[in-house]
Amino acid sequence: MKFNKLNIIVFVGLLAIIGVITMQLVMLKQAFMFERKEFGEKIHFALQDVVDKIYRDNNNELPTTTPIKKVSDDYYVVNVDDAFEANVLEYYLQNEFQKVKLDLDFEYAIYDCASDEMMYGNYINAEGFEGKNDIAKCEGCFTKKEGLIYYFAIRFPHLRYNYITSLQQYWIYTIVLFLVLIIYVYSVFTLLKQKKYTELQKDFINNMTHEFKTPLSSILIASNYAAKQEEIEQNPKLNKYLQIIIGQSNKLNQHIERILNVAKVDTDLMGLEKKEFNIVDTLELVKDNAELKYPQAAITFDTIKDNYTIEADAFHFYNIIYNIVENAIKYSNGDPKVAMQIEEDSKCVRLHFTDNGTGIPKEHLEYVFDKFYRVPRENKKEIEGFGIGLFYVKKICELHKWKIKIKNNEHKGITITIAIPKNSIL
Repeated sequence: MKFNKLNIIVFVGLLAIIGVITMQLVMLKQAFMFERKEFGEKIHFALQDVVDKIYRDNNNELPTTTPIKKVSDDYYVVNVDDAFEANVLEYYLQNEFQKVKLDLDFEYAIYDCASDEMMYGNYINAEGFEGKNDIAKCEGCFTKKEGLIYYFAIRFPHLRYNYITSLQQYWIYTIVLFLVLIIYVYSVFTLLKQKKYTELQKDFINNMTHEFKTPLSSILIASNYAAKQEEIEQNPKLNKYLQIIIGQSNKLNQHIERILNVAKVDTDLMGLEKKEFNIVDTLELVKDNAELKYPQAAITFDTIKDNYTIEADAFHFYNIIYNIVENAIKYSNGDPKVAMQIEEDSKCVRLHFTDNGTGIPKEHLEYVFDKFYRVPRENKKEIEGFGIGLFYVKKICELHKWKIKIKNNEHKGITITIAIPKNSIL
């Protein structure tokens, strides 16, 4: 398995989650053992005090060995080794359990020497220390102990349940951690699936570059060669058809380049080739090329200084500026006018591109930089495009850490502004 950055992050994250859950389970076990020990100590101390009072009532000395026998966590046998009454025992049990704040239901039975049987005593409710008539007596739960004469047994039927409820906050933490683990695993699988799709998209882009560009280049080479042939030059109709083929092939080539560039940006496959250049020269070049392609457009350029040198990708910078200017011309009504302007303040250099078009409805302004989004227009069938131009512009600005915004002008048209931080100007 190839360990790239993503695999390492996933592996380390998985180890961290497993480690945290392991620690939580260890803490949960320790908390359970602590609660178990605490309950046991409370029961032992309370029963010891009960025995002390019985011996004190009978004016007898306490035995040197402990009279309390722990059969299980919820079952104890107490060897009093002296006569006692059931009602006194019950009273002492209630008081001593209250003193140690042992809020547990319990039931007890007393060994009867005469019948040689365990005589059931009572079921005591911890909430009010009153007998519950609706509780089934567990007489079979109390067994005789050989060698003992005066003793009683006590049982806590809900002790294990109290262990669990007393650890409520630990259970909540554990459940939350397991939910985090489930969410993490789901996120990892989603991320890996997305990575797989990205790799498939990358392969598709590489294949499409070859499959589209190779035959298109062959068409252009063959068309340009055919256009220079004497027979074609002497035949106006054939020459016109060939010029249409060449023109449409060049246009298709431009569309393919634009789609590939957007796809590369969208999948983080594009690497910027930064170099130093003067943005004033680039804007003037855009102005000249746009005027050649659209002679009807009136393009103006205003700048405070003749030199603003930055370090950026000159190829993509030219593309986004030309894209903005071309959109301004295409979406204008009548005689298109585009004003390019460079402004400077203490924080950044701003490039403004203002046109005299119809503007963009307010409800569509926030979506114009989305991929494949086209603003509804009456003449949208007459204007070519895929709705990826401004998406491409914004992505290139984001890669350079520039800011771009668009707004409607007060009277007519829109203004697009690109803000280049002052620290990027050399």
